[in-house]
Amino acid sequence: MPKIVSPQQLDQIVGLIGQYPLGIGVEELAQALGVGLPRRTLQRRLASLIEQKRIFSEGEGRALKYRLVPTIVGAVGSAQGSSTVQGIGDVYLPISPEGEEIRAYVRQARQQRTPVSYQQSFLEAYTPNSTAYLPESVRAQLHALGRSPIANAPAGTFARDILNRLLIDLSWASSHLEGNTYTRLDTARLIEFGQAAAGKDALETQMILNHKTAIEYLVQDTGNIGVNPETVVALHAFLSDGLMPDPSACGRLRNRAVEIGGSVYMPIAMPQRIGELFAVVLEIAAEIKDPFEQSFFLMVHLPYLQPFEDVNKRVSRLAANIPFIRHNLSPLSFIDVAQQDYIDGLLGVYELNRVELLRDVFVRAYERSCQQYVAVRQQLVPPDATRLRYRTQLSSLVAAIVRAGADADEATIRAGVPETVVASDRERFIALVLEEFNTIHAGNAIRFGLRPLEFAAWQERNAGRD
Repeated sequence: MPKIVSPQQLDQIVGLIGQYPLGIGVEELAQALGVGLPRRTLQRRLASLIEQKRIFSEGEGRALKYRLVPTIVGAVGSAQGSSTVQGIGDVYLPISPEGEEIRAYVRQARQQRTPVSYQQSFLEAYTPNSTAYLPESVRAQLHALGRSPIANAPAGTFARDILNRLLIDLSWASSHLEGNTYTRLDTARLIEFGQAAAGKDALETQMILNHKTAIEYLVQDTGNIGVNPETVVALHAFLSDGLMPDPSACGRLRNRAVEIGGSVYMPIAMPQRIGELFAVVLEIAAEIKDPFEQSFFLMVHLPYLQPFEDVNKRVSRLAANIPFIRHNLSPLSFIDVAQQDYIDGLLGVYELNRVELLRDVFVRAYERSCQQYVAVRQQLVPPDATRLRYRTQLSSLVAAIVRAGADADEATIRAGVPETVVASDRERFIALVLEEFNTIHAGNAIRFGLRPLEFAAWQERNAGRD
């Protein structure tokens, strides 16, 4: 007769797992329990907790980890055919009747849901600029919300103008969706001053810093980024740095099977097919003209394919911002998105090939993001025409002066004015370069492609000359 396990014993395991927001392996868990519990007994108890939907597992083999299932607070109510749910610390999410159907299905116990594999027909059913996951009325609404006062400026201008705010918001919110326990204030201190939060796991700190680097890449290199395999692979390399069990898996499509914790969905396993479908997904996405439809398509099909061994959701969230950055629209920061709402929406895609619940999450998330940046947009002044015309030359000259360790005086700047600046614009161009040097500091030097050490060395040399 099997031994009866007391609720207290299971609660002890759950409590320990809760101390590791990024997950804990069975060996580490056994050591933490410290009661000489046989491995197979512990595995049975973990399986029981998974069935109870108190925890879930992700990864496999030595990379297998256990994490808590996020708790949802509040009752579900309905009004005029829509429902709402609230996660801890998050806002209410209006859910469509179709989204509610999906949520009811994916919240059943795993044994009540039908196991499924990757369905290529789901991708094949999509025709760019003909099929639309987002109805025309929704896209029009989002365009009105996201429009910036500098819509016609060079790609990435608006994102660069709000970069400091975006780095904090998106790094924190995206990491929060992965269970990271950094607060927004912790994140601000880490990004602005390099101060890691006390008592936090080093992996949590690394996750935040990886987001910062990846976002800077998207915003600062708009001439080279796009909806293409190279950009998405680069995002994975930035976001997974120091977080993968196998470091060589960073920035590389996976070559082995993976499982989705808490889901009955089994992603495709053949490496060759993964590579082929990855190229097809991005080829289709690149053809989509509407930036909101393009963004949402990436949020649907990148996680569904699971092209990387891990970090797929993070990659999809940042890739979803590429269209917004390129079109100078308000970015999608994922502020106030409840983790469980987001997971349920993805499970609907994985297990039912239905997008309605994830669409509810996407639309609400964008509305909330725009609310964060409305004040920023109002503060922006119309861009200087000369600055826009010679943006590249201006940045290149600032960077060249810094790297050469030269004085940022008028004589140096005048000598470095490129020939592409016409005579009638030269004086204004010189004044703009002087303005840049009056406001440049360690926090914004990244705008000119300068590394922190390069700027610090120039600053030290120039301080010595004063």
